[in-house]
Amino acid sequence: MADPTVSVIIAAYNAMPYVTRCITSVAEQSIGQDALQVIVVDDGSTDGTAKELDRLSEVHPGLLTVSHQENSGGPSDPRNKGLDQARGEFVFFLDADDYLGPQALERMVAMAEENGTDIVLGKMIGVGGRGAPKSMFQRDQPKTDVFASRVYWTLNPMKLFRRELLERLGLRFPTDLSIGEDQLFVGPAYFHASGISVLADYDCLYWVEREDSGNITLRNGGTEPRLTFLPRVIDMVLENVPPGPGRDHLAHRHLTVEVQQLLDYLPHESRATQEKALDRLAEIIAPLWHEGMNERLSAMSRLRLHLIRHRMLDEVLELIRFEEDPERLQAAPLLCDNGRAYARYPFLRDPAHAVPDSCYDVTDQLGVRHHITRAELRGTALRLAGHAHLHRVETHDVTTELVLRERDSGTEYRLPVTHTATPGLGADEDGGRFRYENAGFEAEVDITTAADGRPLVDGLWDISLAVGAQSVSREARVGSKRSDAVSPAARTRVVATPGGLRAVTLYTTKPYGNFTLYLGEKKHKVARRLAVDSLRWSASYPTQLVVTGHSGLDAYPDGDLTVVLTNDRDERAVVPAARTPHTDLFTARVDVAELSTGVWTGELRLGDWSVPLPALPERFATAKWRRRGMPRYAKPAPDAGKQRFALLVAKTELVKALVGKVK
Repeated sequence: MADPTVSVIIAAYNAMPYVTRCITSVAEQSIGQDALQVIVVDDGSTDGTAKELDRLSEVHPGLLTVSHQENSGGPSDPRNKGLDQARGEFVFFLDADDYLGPQALERMVAMAEENGTDIVLGKMIGVGGRGAPKSMFQRDQPKTDVFASRVYWTLNPMKLFRRELLERLGLRFPTDLSIGEDQLFVGPAYFHASGISVLADYDCLYWVEREDSGNITLRNGGTEPRLTFLPRVIDMVLENVPPGPGRDHLAHRHLTVEVQQLLDYLPHESRATQEKALDRLAEIIAPLWHEGMNERLSAMSRLRLHLIRHRMLDEVLELIRFEEDPERLQAAPLLCDNGRAYARYPFLRDPAHAVPDSCYDVTDQLGVRHHITRAELRGTALRLAGHAHLHRVETHDVTTELVLRERDSGTEYRLPVTHTATPGLGADEDGGRFRYENAGFEAEVDITTAADGRPLVDGLWDISLAVGAQSVSREARVGSKRSDAVSPAARTRVVATPGGLRAVTLYTTKPYGNFTLYLGEKKHKVARRLAVDSLRWSASYPTQLVVTGHSGLDAYPDGDLTVVLTNDRDERAVVPAARTPHTDLFTARVDVAELSTGVWTGELRLGDWSVPLPALPERFATAKWRRRGMPRYAKPAPDAGKQRFALLVAKTELVKALVGKVK
């Protein structure tokens, strides 16, 4: 019998009634049962799980292999037993409480095969209030690693592994730990994988919070189990990753997630246990900590780690109480001083504790809130209006200014804005604790003078705001939040400047939707926005050639769009195209009776941009008229070809004309 594609390994303990849905979701996978091997190890269940598994094995004969054993105390042993039996090219670990999306395994296998990766993370969805990891599932990542992504922030084993990787590394779950065993399995697999894929556009795994909180992976509490496994996890990092940004990236997770989870249990311990636990924790995290980590950590994490490293137990407990009170945490105002913003967390500038200001500095974490109500081009000016403010920094002493930065060169210009009142802004967030009543702005930027009195050069000028108040300033791109009336569509216009006509486009970037002012036409070609739709003779004036077309430009100077005819003696006839009001249409009327004899070619021209007029059809009618009593005519030039406009203007030979009349 051929080996299966995927071996699904399920450790089950007192999983009723969830296990039925779990097994059913595997049996109904779109990859097909022939591609599956399902191994279930019942870890001494006492609630009817064993009986239900036996029933399900009869419902799905040949698919399900069920074994029963005495309770081992955790998921490691049953998972290892399942892994010993696995024959699939891939292995997927599934808890008996959870279940899969119908196409989960098929999609994950396809991603692994297409990208040659050893591990695939499928998007996880929390059920019943269980919080599922999210940061690594913002988008599909065909091939990444632990250093270029957020995958290290999910170290549970509910993933697709290439079995060859696990066997080559000899990986098994440690059975001497009651918590954290999955990290010591998944971590080495991450480090040695040929690549890691992230499948974010399909809900693969439904991660269930049981009503009885009896998940096999959620059973252990207290500080001691965490103090036991954390040193081993940190040793794993130290042994596999050299000092530097890569190690710091992984340390960030352990210094925040694991430390925070351990501290959640600290208040429930005795004083003696608290003191010992804090001392051990300080020693455990020491190899990962250095001052450079501050750049990666939030202010709360910096403060928490400072108190731990200095064994300040009472202060740690006070900080835990502070964090547990959402009202205090959310209402904490900011201290703005000398261009920096500091969270008023416990012990800020308290001389009795001497905690450095750097532990409270949230300047680089401040969110910029903005909303654009107007963004338009008028003549040579960009007009922008809306409101913007720093979250939790009230709008006193506002210093907001507009920033134009050329994307390739980095050249920037800072331009003033007019500050406007925004009464009531902020009343509907944070319980109305912060008001931003002077957050409005209006800006008008003339491209002919914005570069310190000189014209802006051609390029992509990204538009940002340096939003400032109370001496603190943060820069942010703008446009992603805008009124419905503000169009995100690219709008190209041709404007008259002292240096001649210039193409200007205001557009929003993808996928973020921020505004950029583009001068030039490498991306947004002017000529492509000009089109000639038809050529015909006027019904009212037989010698008038009517040229109609349309423009995709937002605007262009009146009188500058012309039809230009040129003959073989380099004589020119220039006829302005008139715009049809309230449309994108234009019309030019060329009186061919005013043209001298010869072959005339033609083009539509706007400044230095031109579009050839289309060729005249072979059966295009001949225009006839008299000039100074002598007959003339205009018709498509013979041998002009089908690709270019060519109009022959000629005198009618009198002999031929008379012969024609006689006939």
